Amino acid sequence: MPAPRDFRRLAFSQVRVERCGKYIGRYNYWKLFAIENTLRVVLNSILLRQIGPNWWTIAVDPNVQKKATKVRAAYASKPWHTPAGSHDIYYVFLPDISNIVRANGHLLSPVIPAINTWITRIDDIRIPRNLVGHMNFPNVADRQRIDSLHRDIGSLIAQVQSYGLAVDIP
Repeated sequence: MPAPRDFRRLAFSQVRVERCGKYIGRYNYWKLFAIENTLRVVLNSILLRQIGPNWWTIAVDPNVQKKATKVRAAYASKPWHTPAGSHDIYYVFLPDISNIVRANGHLLSPVIPAINTWITRIDDIRIPRNLVGHMNFPNVADRQRIDSLHRDIGSLIAQVQSYGLAVDIP
């Protein structure tokens, strides 16, 4: 299916808005979901073994921890909504995940030798991720960045496993 034209550049049509939404959901959003959650699993799998079950309180900047606590509390204040997850890592966003990776590169690099390249790639999709997450239409280059990172993200799980670590979902 070819990408529809960005509805914001044409005369308004509800059909165009819906086509763009369906396209983004089908071709972009799910890839970002897979990227972010795979990164959460990789971080947990490695840092759990490198530091222990309390890795979050040791390896994560206190400001990021406070942010996660605040977001978790917002979910808890509205219990009729589904919580994001059982671990605090589900209450932070892609820039925070990138910062956790950056701060713990020395612990991640034995398992993922090209960790600095991964940090750069994660940073490269921050804006396209926000575009999609806030229901905007990414351009071709941004869609390609998402596609490229998604295509390669599974190799991180393979590196964790080849290092002899279990893949642990937080």
